[in-house]
Amino acid sequence: MTDTNRPLDVVILAAGQGTRMKSSLPKVLHPVAGRPMVAWAVKAAQELGARSVVVVTGHGAGAVEAALAGTGVVFARQEQQLGTGNAFLAGMDALEDHREADVLVLYGDTPLLRTETLRDLLADHRARGGAFTVLTGVLPDATGYGRIIRDAQGNVERIVEQKDATPEERAVGEFNSGVYLMDARANDLAHRITNENASGEYYLTDLLGLYRAEGAEAHAFRLNDPDEVMGANDRTGLAEAENIIRARITLAHMRAGVTIHMPETVYIEDTVVLGRDVTLEPGVILRGATRVADGAEIGAYSVITDSVLGEGVIVKPHSVLEGAQVGARSDVGPFARLRPGTVLGEAVHIGNFVETKNARLAQGVKAGHLAYLGDVSIGDETNVGAGTIIANFDGVNKHPSRIGAGVFIGSNSTIVAPRVIGDAAFIAGGSTVHDDVPEGALAVARGKQRNLEGWSHRYWSGLREKVQTKLPWLAGWLDRQG
Repeated sequence: MTDTNRPLDVVILAAGQGTRMKSSLPKVLHPVAGRPMVAWAVKAAQELGARSVVVVTGHGAGAVEAALAGTGVVFARQEQQLGTGNAFLAGMDALEDHREADVLVLYGDTPLLRTETLRDLLADHRARGGAFTVLTGVLPDATGYGRIIRDAQGNVERIVEQKDATPEERAVGEFNSGVYLMDARANDLAHRITNENASGEYYLTDLLGLYRAEGAEAHAFRLNDPDEVMGANDRTGLAEAENIIRARITLAHMRAGVTIHMPETVYIEDTVVLGRDVTLEPGVILRGATRVADGAEIGAYSVITDSVLGEGVIVKPHSVLEGAQVGARSDVGPFARLRPGTVLGEAVHIGNFVETKNARLAQGVKAGHLAYLGDVSIGDETNVGAGTIIANFDGVNKHPSRIGAGVFIGSNSTIVAPRVIGDAAFIAGGSTVHDDVPEGALAVARGKQRNLEGWSHRYWSGLREKVQTKLPWLAGWLDRQG
């Protein structure tokens, strides 16, 4: 009887240099849809429920290991680039226990391989009581890939590399993806791989022959979509992979009840969660741990990162939110910027060219135009006039301010932190507030206006002679003024 509950160990080969990327960044760290390529393989392995995930590093090992720190994987280093068989062996040696576990081989540069496909591969392998299963695909022209050669019974007999294939073998459309699923003998057999070939390298494909020499059958599991094992070897490959994953993500959201206008223009990372009846206009970018509740609308070309939006929130076009929380029925923008630490209560209005940072705005607060609100808490139903600035930085330290409920702040006011403004206080437009304002008080902090009659005529008359020679056009204007 087949044991479908055996542990699964996964070895991810990520040691290659990737010279075609022409980059100082290791190939497997180039991002696709918000994740380094190798992180997509880690994600798939962990979603399969793998007992252990080993990432084999080599070129840029320190950077790769730093990027995956905290993900729960184990690292093994391929000290010399001696082929895929050598890299796999390094990974197996890093496993503490090889007994009774299936072993899956993945790659750090194939981000398109779906967890669902791997789950089907694992189920097929175990249902057959499989020893060695290779993931394959079929292409009309499989040039560049190793070909799958089957025996009369349909089992995999051998894998022939392109350069070694006969014309008949090159005509075969079924190709080797390089993804293998093997039983617990994989560790022992990997130690038997030799480098007795023209390249002097250890080839992982040699495991197939070693399994067959043991009397084990080798099977193939065919992909429905050959693009899943497409590697990203250069910048064009990265762009292709990005487009495919982005299309998958937007399609899944639309099927789940999200309206996306011009989905080919929208960028959503797979970590983003969207509720039903959310609407995304063209050019929207959603990143990181962003959560958007039911019925929210996000306007064109807005960029939202690691933010939480409540039900019915409206983000108008060209707004930027990062690390912000927006309460239900609030509206933001257009051209607003909410920086980290911003927390908006329900029904808050943030208008055009308003910037917030480390700011807590309670229910019903309105800041309609051209304001900066930093390191401040603002109570319910307060109105912040256009041009208001919380001057929170003295050149060395940031200082907090507290503004109460029901406050009216007139336009072009500056509040010099740290300040406390009491409930229901009024601040006259154009004031520079450098003292606390008590509850219910009116603060007027501006110079008294004086009007000097006839000042312009006297001033320009005195300049007439000076400008006569240098600026005759101005002299003419002065003469016309009498």
